[in-house]
Amino acid sequence: MSEEPRDPNPASPDEEFVPDQSAEDLVALVETGPRSPTHPAARWVLTALCLVWSGFQLYIAYRPMNSHIARAWHLAFAIALAFLAYPAYKEAKKPRWVRWGQKLMPGRSTDRSIRDFVPYYDIVFAILASGAALYIWWDFAGIIQRQGLPSQRDVWLGVLMILLLLEAARRALGPALSILAIIFLAYTFAGPHLPEILRHRGIPLEYVINDMYLSTTGIFGVPLAVSTDFVFLFVLFGALLDKAGAGKYFIDVAFSGLGRFQGGPAKAAVLASGLTGLFSGSSIANTVTTGTFTIPLMIKVGLPPYKAAAVEVAASTNGQLMPPVMGAAAFIMAEILGLPYLDVVRAAFIPAIVSYLALFYVVHLESLKLGLRTMSKEELPKFLKTFVRGLHYLIPLGTLLFYLIVLRRSAVTSALLAIQAMAVIMLIQRPIIAYLGMGAQRRAGILDPDTDLGWVLRSAFWDGVKDLWQGLIDGARNMIAVGVATASAGIIVGVVTSTGLVGRFVTLIDTLSMGNVALMLVFTAMTSMILGMGLPTTANYIVMATLTAPVIVQLGADHGLVFPLIAAHLFVFYFGILADDTPPVGLAAYAGAAIARSDPIKTGIQGFAYDMRTAILPFIFLYNTDLLMVDSMDAAGHIIWINSPLRIGWIVLVSVIAMFAFAAAIQGHFADRCNWGERVFLLLLCLVMFRPGVITDYVAVERHLLQGIALALYWGLFFYQKRRVRSRPAAPAPA
Repeated sequence: MSEEPRDPNPASPDEEFVPDQSAEDLVALVETGPRSPTHPAARWVLTALCLVWSGFQLYIAYRPMNSHIARAWHLAFAIALAFLAYPAYKEAKKPRWVRWGQKLMPGRSTDRSIRDFVPYYDIVFAILASGAALYIWWDFAGIIQRQGLPSQRDVWLGVLMILLLLEAARRALGPALSILAIIFLAYTFAGPHLPEILRHRGIPLEYVINDMYLSTTGIFGVPLAVSTDFVFLFVLFGALLDKAGAGKYFIDVAFSGLGRFQGGPAKAAVLASGLTGLFSGSSIANTVTTGTFTIPLMIKVGLPPYKAAAVEVAASTNGQLMPPVMGAAAFIMAEILGLPYLDVVRAAFIPAIVSYLALFYVVHLESLKLGLRTMSKEELPKFLKTFVRGLHYLIPLGTLLFYLIVLRRSAVTSALLAIQAMAVIMLIQRPIIAYLGMGAQRRAGILDPDTDLGWVLRSAFWDGVKDLWQGLIDGARNMIAVGVATASAGIIVGVVTSTGLVGRFVTLIDTLSMGNVALMLVFTAMTSMILGMGLPTTANYIVMATLTAPVIVQLGADHGLVFPLIAAHLFVFYFGILADDTPPVGLAAYAGAAIARSDPIKTGIQGFAYDMRTAILPFIFLYNTDLLMVDSMDAAGHIIWINSPLRIGWIVLVSVIAMFAFAAAIQGHFADRCNWGERVFLLLLCLVMFRPGVITDYVAVERHLLQGIALALYWGLFFYQKRRVRSRPAAPAPA
C-alpha cells in the first residue's frame, strides 16, 4: 500500500472552518424529529408531552406499575410525539397528494415549511395512535378475561395500532423497518402458499391481532419492555449530562491531553468519542456532537477532509460498543438472554477496549504516514486546569458505575441515583461558577460595587433550572425513535415466535452455507450489515437476535462447536453497528461528511477501512471466548466466567497487541513502511495471538507460551524496522 501524500492545501490554523448545517439537520431527522412548530400552542403541546413523558418514566421508576400498562403509556407518548415531531414527507420531495391539495387551496401559502407547523391530519393520527395504545390500559381487565379470544373492537383497534405504528416508524426511522415488518406480517398469512422450506399453516387475523397487540409477545413484548424500564432512564441521563456541558468537557480534556502529539486532534477525537459513547446511544449524535469540534482541527493539522470525517465516524460508531449503554442494546440483550445486565457489560468490555485502542493506533499510523503536524501549546487549553474545571461531571458517572458495578444494584436504581446527582449538579453549578467569577472580579478590582450578589445567584440558579428543563425535553425527544423502533421490531419478534420461523431459518442458512460454519458466519454478518443500513442499531439487533443468533449457536453445535449464546448475540450486534458507516446508506458517514464537506461515499469507505479491526473481532471472540471473559460452560449451559485478574490482564495485553499487528498490516506501516512479506508476517502473528488453537491443535505446545513467542516476534519486527529507519541515509536538505 503506497503512502498518501499530505493535503497540499491544508486549512490554515487561523482560517475559520464552518461545517455544513446539514449534519445538524440529519441528527434532527434521525434522532429527535426535525419539526419545531412556530405556533405557540403547538410548541407548548410538544414541550408538555416531552416533560410529562420524562416525569412519567421517573415516576414509574420510583413506583413501579403493571409492566403491560407501563408499556402502553410508554408507546402512547412515543407514537404521539412521532406524529407531532416527524413530518410525513421531506420538503424536497412533496408527495403528489400534497401538490394536489395546494392546487385546490390556492389562497393558502405554499411556502410554509412542513417543519414549522403541525398539520391537522398529524394531530388526528397522534390522537388515534396514542388512543389505540392506551386502550390496553383502559380495558386491561377485559383484555385479560378474553385472552386468546379478541372481540371485534379489539381486532379493529389492533389493525389501527399496527398501521399507525408502521407509519410512525416510517417517519422516524425511514422505510426499511416498516417494510420489513410488513413482509413478516404477510408471512403469517401467506404461510400455506410458500415453498416447503418456509411453509406453515397460516394464522387467522384474530390470532395475529391477539399476538401482536393484546399480548406481550408482539408490539408490547420484551423490546418495548426494556425501552420502558431501562433505556429511557439512561437516555435521559445522557441528555442531562450533555446539557450540563459534560460533552464539551470531555472534548476539551481529550484535546488538552493529546493535542500536542503528532496527529493529536485525530487521537483526541477517538478519546472524546469513546468518552461520549459512555452515555450516548447514537453513533450519529456522537459524530455531530464531537465532530463539530474535532473534524475542523484534524483538517487544520493536515488530515484530508474525508479521512478526518472517517476517523470521527469510526470513533463514534465504536462508541456504541462502549458499556454501560452500548446503543441501548445492552439492556435488551440482557433481557433476551436472561442474564444479569452486568454479565453483558462484562462480556462486552474487553472487545470494546481492544477496538478503541486499535483505532487509536490506526490513527497514530495514519499520522506517521501523512506527516501530520503537531499543535502548539498556545492552540490548546491547559490540561490540569481543563481537567479540574469539570471534575464535578464525573460525580454522576461515578455514582452510576459505583452502584451498578460495586454495590451491584439494579440498572434502574443506579440510573435514578445518577440522574438525581446530575440534577443537583445542574442546579448548583451555575450559581457556584457565578459566585467564584464575582470573587475573581472583586480581587481584580473590576467588580461593580452596585452589583447585587443575590440577584446574580438567583439568575444563575434559574439558568440551571432551564438547563434541567431542557434536558428533560431533550431526553424525551431522543427516545421517540427508540420507542417506535422497539415497538415495531416487536412485530417481527412476534411473527418469528408464533410461526416457528427460527427452525426454518436454521434449515435455510444451513442449505445456503452447504454446512460450512465459516460461510454461515459470513452470511450472518452480511445480513446484519445489510439490514443495519436501513435500521437503527437497536431494531437491527432485535431482528438479528431473534432470527440469526440462534442459528449461529444451533449450526455451530451441529458441527461440534460450542458458541455461547452471548457470543452469538454480540456477533450480530457488532455487524449491525458497522452499518452506520458502511456505504451507500451509512448515516454516521453522511453526518461526518457534512461537517467536513467531503464526499459521503468516500468518507464511508474510508471509515469502514478504519473499522476493519472491529469487523474481525466478532469472528475472533466466537472461537476464542477468552475475549468475552467466558472460561467455559457447565453441563446446564451456564457460563463460567474468568475471574483471575492476572489472566484477564494477559488476555487484554495479547488481544491489544494482536489487534495492533492487524492494524499495522492493513495500514502497511509499522515502525517503517512494510513490504508484503512483513504484512503477511504481522497477519500471521495476529492469528496466532488471537487463535493459538490453529497451532496447538496440531503441535504439543502450551497456548500461553505460543502467544508469548508471538509477542516477542512482534517486538522483534518493530525494533528491526526501527533500526532500518535509523540506518537509512538522511534526505538531503532542500536548496
